[in-house]
Amino acid sequence: MLVLETQHVRMNQHAIDKAQALQCLVNILVEDQLVTPEYIDGLNNREQQGATYLGQGIAIPHGTPESRQFIQQTGVRLAHFPEGVLWDGENKIYLAVVIAAKSDEHLQVLQILTRALISDLEDQVKNAQSPEQIIALLQAQPASLALHENLIATQVPAQDIDDLIWQASQLLKQQHMVQCGFLSGLNLKQMIHLGDGIWSISSNQHVLNPAVSIVKTETPLDFEQQTLSTLVCIASNDQLDLSRLHQLMDILFDTTQSQSIQSEQDEHQLAQLLGAEVIPDWPSQQIILANAHGLHARPATQLVNLTKQFSGDIQVAVDDGAYVSAKSLTKLLALGCRRGQRLTFIAQPETDAVDALVQIIDAVRQGLGEEVEQFDEQSLSTAQTTDNTPLISFESDAQLENTGIAASTGLAFGPAHVVKPREFDYVREGQSFKAENERLEIALHQVKNHLHQFIAHTSADEIKQIFMAHLEMLDDPDLMQSVQRGLKQGLSAPAAWHDHIDAAATAQAALSDRLLAERAADLRDIGERVLAVLCDAPEITEPEQPYILIMHDVGPSDVARLNKDRVAGILTAVGGASAHSAIVARALAIPAVVGAGDAVLNIDPHATVLINGDTGEFVVAPEQAQIEDAIATRERQRELRAQAQQHCLEPAITQDQHQLEIAANIGKVSATAQAVTDGAEAIGLLRTELVFMSHNSAPDEQAQEADYRVVLDALAGRPLVVRTLDVGGDKPLPYLPIAEEENPFLGLRGIRLTLRKPTLLRQQLLALLKAADDRPLRIMFPMIGRVEEWRAAKAILDEFRTEYPCNNLQVGIMIEVPSAALLAPILAQEVDFFSIGTNDLTQYTMAIDRGHPLLSAEADGLHPSVLLLIDQTVRAAHEHGKWVGICGELAADPKAVPVLMGLGVDELSMSSTSIPLVKAQIRGLNYTECQRIAQHALKCESASAVRALVEC
Repeated sequence: MLVLETQHVRMNQHAIDKAQALQCLVNILVEDQLVTPEYIDGLNNREQQGATYLGQGIAIPHGTPESRQFIQQTGVRLAHFPEGVLWDGENKIYLAVVIAAKSDEHLQVLQILTRALISDLEDQVKNAQSPEQIIALLQAQPASLALHENLIATQVPAQDIDDLIWQASQLLKQQHMVQCGFLSGLNLKQMIHLGDGIWSISSNQHVLNPAVSIVKTETPLDFEQQTLSTLVCIASNDQLDLSRLHQLMDILFDTTQSQSIQSEQDEHQLAQLLGAEVIPDWPSQQIILANAHGLHARPATQLVNLTKQFSGDIQVAVDDGAYVSAKSLTKLLALGCRRGQRLTFIAQPETDAVDALVQIIDAVRQGLGEEVEQFDEQSLSTAQTTDNTPLISFESDAQLENTGIAASTGLAFGPAHVVKPREFDYVREGQSFKAENERLEIALHQVKNHLHQFIAHTSADEIKQIFMAHLEMLDDPDLMQSVQRGLKQGLSAPAAWHDHIDAAATAQAALSDRLLAERAADLRDIGERVLAVLCDAPEITEPEQPYILIMHDVGPSDVARLNKDRVAGILTAVGGASAHSAIVARALAIPAVVGAGDAVLNIDPHATVLINGDTGEFVVAPEQAQIEDAIATRERQRELRAQAQQHCLEPAITQDQHQLEIAANIGKVSATAQAVTDGAEAIGLLRTELVFMSHNSAPDEQAQEADYRVVLDALAGRPLVVRTLDVGGDKPLPYLPIAEEENPFLGLRGIRLTLRKPTLLRQQLLALLKAADDRPLRIMFPMIGRVEEWRAAKAILDEFRTEYPCNNLQVGIMIEVPSAALLAPILAQEVDFFSIGTNDLTQYTMAIDRGHPLLSAEADGLHPSVLLLIDQTVRAAHEHGKWVGICGELAADPKAVPVLMGLGVDELSMSSTSIPLVKAQIRGLNYTECQRIAQHALKCESASAVRALVEC
């Protein structure tokens, strides 16, 4: 690795022109035995291709690739020319950093030097007196300190110092100045009293960028026998601009100024008083984003197209974040705006942008090309402001074989066509800005033409929308400006393009919202298309016969470029079911399995591969009998479904007369009628959080009662099992603000949240009791992990049972947390039933996020550890005469049905479309045999062993 060291600096060098300076540099390299004298030709040839002037009086001369034969040892030397040398006909250099590198090691030096160019260093470089001074100048990080209006809050309600410190750290976190963990590094013992009610606190832990947040209380607090009305929170690191911090402290210590600060109650005025960056005082309008998947590529493209129609500047911020240009697609995507967040648009005064605000707000309200349910913004605002409860905050080599994530339904087989990540060969240094910019423009024009052709020839709207977003990315002026900055620094077109795309995609992938983070693949996809043109890379040729496409990740361009009639199926190493590649595969009806691990890239080319897009399974080199069996299975499934549908209203009774209740999981009240038609004997899970999400604001008691009556009426006497509100984790409600959590799946979810928001729980329970009218109602509480939680929730329900009696009511809990399963012998004495949510129970037992693109396939509910918890739950319940249901995805898994039935569960609840087939399967089973299989399954060592046991 190349580093800049003082012993490699030669001071007081002299040259009358560039040619003499280059010879001086070669002499230094020869003297240190780094090159032979012939290396001078390489330096001269490089300068003829384009001057190596970097800026700030610095040049980085180096040889051409052809001159590397004259390099004996890689190294770098620095020569200081105090009189200066005219380098490019316009600029003088005072420091030459000459590089002898056998490959691209010089890029490490360039990275160091470009940081130095941020500051105005030319005079300091010219007047440097020692090697130590030269190195210090080049390696110094530019000092900084962020202080702007979005880091200031006034009139903050706070009950104590903890509330105030949390608010101050949140401002820094929202502006991406600090990471999780910063809050825990703030030590109350290190609070400093600045006078007149102003205190400061600081930490250097988990700091991304040095910054200061300032929080003023609504009413003064008592702290350390003093008054506290303003808190200054400092996030510091090595790049802290001490001079600016001292200026700020001077203002705070100044008696006159500090009194002014105490009287200022407006963030804008306080920012001006402190000399902070202020938000432009432009006309503004706000709107709540209603798009289900946030501001992803397609709606963002619509927004960019609209704002570009106006000449005036239009900026947008999410909640209280920083403003970015609304005409930049990449910046809009980087916002990571989710459904329910507030967008604030500001328009440049005295331009057409002011009148455009109305159109922009209306377009966002209408969904920017997507169907959305509009928010009742007044109710949302009320919900967010009337609840003054303080927000609670909390601070591979081995690859799985033959399984991935089911992404697009269907069976497919064919020879493997393995396409590994492409490697592009290009030089980092450009000829000149003009030449490289022309190369880039030609490549962009060619790629745009290809995209227009794809759009014109595809009939799938999903693909058209994706490629229209890709076109918009290529037209993004901020994208071009960023790449051109690289060109001006001497980079070649492919190098500048790749550097920017890679940085933008990395930032996108780091977003906390999984769906938006997955869109980084689109940036890389379009980036690779342009890079392939710039590098004149050959097109990937595909086999003539139908095949299984195997790639690390399949971008939309890959799928669209290939012949649909030849791509029988898709198998990828990474990816999720909601990625654009999966969307395109489903749109083209191509079976796909994704997230199967990097080992799939080692499959022998042309080896036959069989994939199952319904289960996520795949087989390499299947026997002919397996292929024939897959074809026969596909046909049998069609016939079986048709027959099962004819008998779906009949009960599920085994051959030895054991009956299971088969119920449906629903999230919309309107889905009840179809569930009954599909053969549901009950609703085994009404996901009321989805009912809540169907409303623009929190539904009141009357609205909920009406919804529950729709379900009960459609059931016509069949039982209804209702899960009380289960939000948090991966299911936020926009009108129920929850503080950001480092690990939301282990935070405020389910009953943990509603016990802290008892008004919500009381309203829901009262609405259910009123709607029941003595019809069979089963209420269960989610995410119970402790006996105390069950008793607290049950006590709230008991408050209303005397006034609103329900003679056909049962009350139970969800078994989703291992602690609840282990406590089942105690809980079974008090509850009326258990309903096992196998999705979460598996997730928490296996410690695997069930949505993880690489690990989710390993979170198998048939793992013996999960089955043992189910077995304990069932035995405890039956000992006390209580029933047990299964309402997770496992209930409809054909391999799981005999095991679950053999363990003694009393009910299986699933998507209503699965009911006919599950009922048909149960009618062909023997309960005694299922009990034998279940007992063997409990002794297995893995989920795959259990599945193999069921096959036997």
